[in-house]
Amino acid sequence: MSAGPASDVTNVVSGQQPGLSHVAIIMDGNGRWAKARGLPRAAGHERGVEALRRTVEAAGNLGIRYLTVFSFSTENWRRPAAEVNALFSLLKAYVQRDLSRLKREGVRVRIIGLRDGLPADVAALVDKAERETAANDTFFLTIAFNYGGREEIARAARGVAEAVAEGRMKAEEVTEATFSGFLDTDGMPDPDLLIRTSGEYRLSNFLLWQCAYSELVFMDVLWPDFDQACLEDALTKYRERERRFGAVLPGAV
Repeated sequence: MSAGPASDVTNVVSGQQPGLSHVAIIMDGNGRWAKARGLPRAAGHERGVEALRRTVEAAGNLGIRYLTVFSFSTENWRRPAAEVNALFSLLKAYVQRDLSRLKREGVRVRIIGLRDGLPADVAALVDKAERETAANDTFFLTIAFNYGGREEIARAARGVAEAVAEGRMKAEEVTEATFSGFLDTDGMPDPDLLIRTSGEYRLSNFLLWQCAYSELVFMDVLWPDFDQACLEDALTKYRERERRFGAVLPGAV
């Protein structure tokens, strides 16, 4: 089951600052990066993949164990077909180029979102990446691809309804914890920190359930320029926050 805020509340009440293990990132700004340089949007996405490589390495260097990134949303199908195909190609290129290294370095790769509608070769590569890294537990890289938060919650609700109808669970057993077990992120802790690049201030349907108590940091940097220094800056902002989860810190007025 996903780890919700309950364990962190214990730390807050005891006066301890919860640790940071899971960072989620909305990787935004590839198109604007390319436009500012007179390049096609595909060039921005290519540089965005390089930024992802840097960020995975930086997260490991900084002691983060879980990194979840928003790569392609269910709404992105509305983009021009050429751009959608380019995004598919980049996912394939990333997995094909990096899978051996990720396996060797103990990274578990997980792709969340809908598999329906993905090209057969992309779906096969996604399955391969998950299968070949399933036993790894040093670092957890989750890529949200063909993902939408509302769709995920609706799909989980259908799963719960089917389980109750089939007698596999009782209605009174449906809690936040059991519901979380039907989400794509089952088994992962909720994000401590959500970062969005490019200066936009919205969640864009990303991890709506899981980010209920996440700290949010919005950064002006465009995603292709994101690096370890940017991640460190976001972590500094996170550590300046007081995470209360609805509780009152000791000594607060």
